[in-house]
Amino acid sequence: MKYNRILLKLSGEALMGERQYGIDPLRLAEYAQDIKAITDQGVQVAIVIGGGNIFRGVAGASNGMDRVQGDHMGMLATVINGLALQSALEDADIPTRLQTAIKINEVAEPFIRRKAMRHLEKGRVVIFGGGTGNPYFTTDSAAVLRAIEIEADVILKGTRVDGIYTADPEKDSTAVKFDHITFDDVLRKGLKVMDTTAFTLSQENKLPIIVFDMNKKGNLLKVVSGETIGTEVNL
Repeated sequence: MKYNRILLKLSGEALMGERQYGIDPLRLAEYAQDIKAITDQGVQVAIVIGGGNIFRGVAGASNGMDRVQGDHMGMLATVINGLALQSALEDADIPTRLQTAIKINEVAEPFIRRKAMRHLEKGRVVIFGGGTGNPYFTTDSAAVLRAIEIEADVILKGTRVDGIYTADPEKDSTAVKFDHITFDDVLRKGLKVMDTTAFTLSQENKLPIIVFDMNKKGNLLKVVSGETIGTEVNL
């Protein structure tokens, strides 16, 4: 395996599968099998998941809701998704721990860096819920922050698109995909990979990002094995 410890970033929308909202158990089961394929190879896996399939703070704020309240609702949505993913992983016989940035002691452990790293060393998949625990920060920022804290080798951003393109491939048929691109080129070309805070934090800490299609079975194993799947953003 090319990577020993990874942080996998999943969007909440990815859990919807073919549904319009909520969680698709079939999609969860597929993700669990893909994650099992790499944990069986000894890869240490941490996961940060979004909450957009349930609630988005930004969307709530645009409809007149207080932004801080909305973001707290979004954090709770990521915990719900974390619980669902934890259940799917454990159904696949993968030991897991759910840690949250906001205290919900009856449901999950609080985030403690040393404890998280110990879980990873013991072969447990660690799911980080609750974002950073602060409003105005996205789960992209949480993913980069946690990846740096646990000393991950790479951030794998699983999306429904198979990489970074010159334009949105779902809207522009002439869009060209990049296999590799530098952080500076992403900024110069104005490409959307993560929000600016998360992207800058990753760049400053020299933490590579790989954007790939998580919905294609076997892609996660290929990425971790070092195959050129998706787009790698590096220095």
